[in-house]
Amino acid sequence: MELSRRTFSALAGTTALGLALSGSGTGGNSAYATHTAPTGPAPGPPAADGQQHTVGFDRYSLVVDGRRLVLWSGEMHPFRLPSPSLWRDVLQKMRAHGYNTVSVHVAWNYHSPAPGEYDFTGVRDLDLFLRTATETGLYVILRPGPYIGAETDGGGFPGWLTATAGRARTADPTYLKHVDAWLTEVNAIAARHLFTRGKGSVLLYQIENEYDADATKGTGRAYMSHLYRKVRADGIDVPLFHNDGGRNGHWMPGSFDTGGEKGRWLYGFDGYPAPDGTPPDWGHFGTGGAKGGSTASPKTPGFLPEFGGGRFDPWGGAAFRGKGYAEARRTRDAAYERRFHFTNLANGITLHNVYMTFGGTSWGWLPAPVVYTSYDYGAAFDEARNPTPKLAPMHQLGHLLQRVPDFAKLDRAPRVRAGDERLKVYHLTNPDTHAHVYVVRNDTDEAISSPLPDAGIDVPVRVPARDARLLATGLSMGGDRRLKFATVEPTMFLKAGRQDIVVFSGRYGEMAQIVVECPEEPTPARLDAEVAWVFDRGLLRITAPLGVGGLSRILVDGGGSDRQLLILLADDATALRMWPYDTPSGTVLVYGPSLVREVSLQDSTVHLTGDTKAATGIEVWGPRGITQVTWNQKVVPTRISASSSLMNLQLLPGVAPVTLPSLDGGWRRKNGNPESAPGFDDSGWTVAGKKTSYSTTPVPKGQPVLFADDYGFHYGDVWYRGRFQQDLAGVESLSLAYSTGTQGMLMAWLDGRPLGTHRMPVPDESAARQGNWAAEATFDVPAQVRGGQGAGGSHVLSVLVRRMQHDQDGEALDTHKAARGLTGVTFKDASPKVRWRLQGAAAPDPVRGPLNNGGLHGEREGWHLPEYGDGDWAAVKLPREDDRRQGVTWYRKSFRLAVDTGIDASVGLVLEDDPSRAYRVQIFLNGWNLGQYINDVGPQHTFVLPNGILRTRGANTLALAVLSDGTTPSGPGKVRLALLGSAAGGVPVKPL
Repeated sequence: MELSRRTFSALAGTTALGLALSGSGTGGNSAYATHTAPTGPAPGPPAADGQQHTVGFDRYSLVVDGRRLVLWSGEMHPFRLPSPSLWRDVLQKMRAHGYNTVSVHVAWNYHSPAPGEYDFTGVRDLDLFLRTATETGLYVILRPGPYIGAETDGGGFPGWLTATAGRARTADPTYLKHVDAWLTEVNAIAARHLFTRGKGSVLLYQIENEYDADATKGTGRAYMSHLYRKVRADGIDVPLFHNDGGRNGHWMPGSFDTGGEKGRWLYGFDGYPAPDGTPPDWGHFGTGGAKGGSTASPKTPGFLPEFGGGRFDPWGGAAFRGKGYAEARRTRDAAYERRFHFTNLANGITLHNVYMTFGGTSWGWLPAPVVYTSYDYGAAFDEARNPTPKLAPMHQLGHLLQRVPDFAKLDRAPRVRAGDERLKVYHLTNPDTHAHVYVVRNDTDEAISSPLPDAGIDVPVRVPARDARLLATGLSMGGDRRLKFATVEPTMFLKAGRQDIVVFSGRYGEMAQIVVECPEEPTPARLDAEVAWVFDRGLLRITAPLGVGGLSRILVDGGGSDRQLLILLADDATALRMWPYDTPSGTVLVYGPSLVREVSLQDSTVHLTGDTKAATGIEVWGPRGITQVTWNQKVVPTRISASSSLMNLQLLPGVAPVTLPSLDGGWRRKNGNPESAPGFDDSGWTVAGKKTSYSTTPVPKGQPVLFADDYGFHYGDVWYRGRFQQDLAGVESLSLAYSTGTQGMLMAWLDGRPLGTHRMPVPDESAARQGNWAAEATFDVPAQVRGGQGAGGSHVLSVLVRRMQHDQDGEALDTHKAARGLTGVTFKDASPKVRWRLQGAAAPDPVRGPLNNGGLHGEREGWHLPEYGDGDWAAVKLPREDDRRQGVTWYRKSFRLAVDTGIDASVGLVLEDDPSRAYRVQIFLNGWNLGQYINDVGPQHTFVLPNGILRTRGANTLALAVLSDGTTPSGPGKVRLALLGSAAGGVPVKPL
C-alpha cells in the first residue's frame, strides 16, 4: 500500500484550496540587464504560446523574461529509446520528479545514411520529440554536435564520413561542407521550436562537445567560429555554449570570433567524479582561475552541461567488477547524489545537467566500441524506465530549486563551523532576501550529529556517513513568518487557496526539528499523532519522526499571517510520492500515487492521470473551489480533510499481475553462413579494387584496400571472399590482419573448411576506453587442402569479420577513420594474388534506419523480419543441442503477449548459459536489432524490449543470430522473458 490507510481515518475540514507560493522576493522585467534581476518567482513552465521571450544571464543564473531560472536538467537520448510513444513516458516522469529541462544529443549518424541524405521520420522524428518536450512543460538543451561523443558509434559521426577527405573537427573545408549540410537540416527543425519565438522550449544550444584538442590553435578557433556563425545564420537565437571536457578553461567567452556578438555565449564544463572521492569544489569554493570550473568565466553562471549521474560500463564489465549497472547505481546512490549535487550548488552551479538521467539502450550498431548494448548508466531511471531509489534527492532538489527562488541568487558568505569539525560546512546567502543556505557534508564513514552554533542552529543536525544536508535559514514561510532553521531539507514551498504549504524531507526515522519565527503567537493544530510542537518566545518548534505512518502534518493559524501554514513532513520514500503541478489556474499538489503525469482543472474538477503500483490513497490540494477529482478519467469519491485537501474515500487500485509466456518450445533453426562454401555465388558482391584510402590505417603494400567503409559498408558484419591460384602443397599457414572495435572477431574458411576463429581480447580497466583494436590471426592450412584435390588449383578464402563499431574521435585525430574489417592477407612461403569481393549490409532499413542491419546472410535475406516464412526450418528445442560448429546459426520463435489494457509492463529478454561456452547472439525482435550478447564476456544478460517494438497485446517474432567459434557447444542456452516493471497507467503506445 503506497499511502497509509491511517491518513484517511479521521481528518475533516472545509477549507478551500489555492495557488503556488511566489517565494521570498519579487519579480522583474529586465531581459538582459541581468545584474538588476531581483530574487523572485521563477518563470512558469515553457509552452508554445506564440509569444516572444527573452533569455539572458548573469553570474548567478539564467534570466528568462526578467525572472531568474535555475536549470535542473536531465540527459536522455531519443535515439536510445526507439519508441516515440515512450518518449512521452520518460519526459513526463522527469518533469514529475522535479526536472524542468531535458538535455538532448542529436546523433548525425542516426539521421544520415549517406552524404546528402537525411531522415527525420519515424523513430528519428526530432520534431516530434521537441513537440513532446514542450507539451510536457520541459525546457530543452539541444546538442546536435556535429560531434557528440556519448559512447555512440564514431562519436555520432556518420559511417560515410570515414571515407571522405578532410580532417574532422577542424576548419578543413571538405569537412565543413558536410557539417554545414548536417546543421542546415537539424537547425531547420530546431528553429521551429525556439523558446525565444514562442514556438517551443529550446532554451540553449550546444556547438561541438568536449573539443579540447585544438583549443589553443588557430584551426580550432576558426572551427568554433564557423560553427557559431553557421548556427546563428540558421536562425538559432538562444544562448550558445560548449561543454569543456573537464576544467580546462577552454572556449570561455571571448576566446574565439563570434562575429561581433557579445553576451550570448556560456562557458560550461563537465565532471564525472568517483564516488569514493571527496566532492570537488568546482566554483566559488575552489582554487579558482581558468582550471577551477565555473571560476574560469566569472561573468557567466556556473554551468555543468554534464555531471555524472552514473558511468558507462565496458565489455567484460571491468568498471564495476562484472556486476554491471546495478553496481553503478549502488555506488552512486542517493547519498552520493546529495553529497555531490549539494556541493555543486554550494559552488554557485545553477545550470545543472545530470548525465544520464535516463540512459536507455544502445540498440543495433549504435554503441561506440567501449560499451555494450545496455546504456542504463546507473541512472536515476533504469533502462526499463523504472524510477530508482536514487531519485529521492533529485526529486527533492529539483522541486526546491523551482519553487524557492532564493536559491537562484547566492553569494559566498563568511565561514561557518559545525560543532564537530569533521563536518564540512558551506555557507551562502541571498543578497536580496538575506536568506542563508548551508551545505553540511560528512566525508567520513560514520554518522555525525552536531549543532551549527555559528548558523544559529542550536540542536544537533545528523548527517549520515558519506552524505550531506542542505539546510536553510531565513526563508519566507508566508507573511511575516520565517524559517529560523530546520534539521532536514526544505523540499517544496507553494500556495493552495488560503494556505501556504511547506514540505520538509529527510531520511526515514530521523527526528525532524523545524523552528519557525512568528512575530505573533500562532495556533497550531496537530493533524497526525507523530507531530509535536511548542511555542516559546516567538519561536514555534515542531518535531516529528520522518516516515512513521507516512506523511505527517501540522496546520498553523496566525503567527504573523492571515493565511494558514500547512507543514508537511516526509521521509525520502514519502516525498517521492508528492507531486506539485502548475496549471493556468494555480498549483495543484497531489500526494499518494507512484506517479502523476498530467493535471488539468475544469470548472470544479481536478483531472489527474498517472500510475499506481500498489493500492494507494490520494490527497489533493489545489485552487479554491475544486470539489471533485478524477483519476485516469474515473471519478474518485473524496471528502475534505482537516488540512483542506480532497482525500479519497477508497484506495486507488494497484497494478494487476502480468503473466509472460514461456519461450522453451517452438523454436526453428537454420544455418546461416552459406558464404563459407566454395560454390557460393558472390558475383554480385563488390570488387575490392581500390588502391588508396582516407583511413588512418595504412594500406598494406601491394594489396588492395579491404576496409569495409571504403566500399560503403559502415555497420555490422562484413563477408570477404578471396579467389586465388596457388599450389598449397608447401604452404603451412596464412595470416589475416584485421581491425575492429572492442570485442571484434574474425572467422575464416578455406575451400569450405574452417580455419578457425580469432577474437580481440576482453579489455581490462586500463584498456576500457580503447576503441580501435588491430590483430593478425594466423591459421594452419588444413592438410586436406594442402594435399587433397585442388591443392594446386583455384581456392576460395572466405572470411567473416564482426567489425563492431567506429571509435569516437575524442582527440580530433580522425580515429573514427581507422579501418574496420579485413586489412590484409599473407601466406607463409607463398605470394598468391588474391582477388577479393566483399559484402556488408544491404540498403538501410527504411523504418529501422541505417544502424539496424549488418551483413549476415540472414539479415540480407530478411530472416530477422517477422513476415519471413520459416516453415521449412528445422524444429529444435532450447537449451540447444550439443552442436559444435564454426559459423552462424539462426533461431526463430513467435510468441504472443496479452497484457491487460491500462498496464504499462516493461519486459526484458534474458539469456543465460554456462559462461565457458564461446558464442555471441544478435537479438532481433520484430525485425529490430536490440542488442548483442556475448556469453563468455558479459556482463549483460538482460535486454530491454521496448513497448511499441514489443507488442504487449499481440504476436511477436524473436530471431537470434548466433555466432559460434566451434570450440564449445553453440548457443543459445536458456532464453526467457522477464517482467522488469509494471504499473497501472502508462501512456498510449503506438506499435512500430
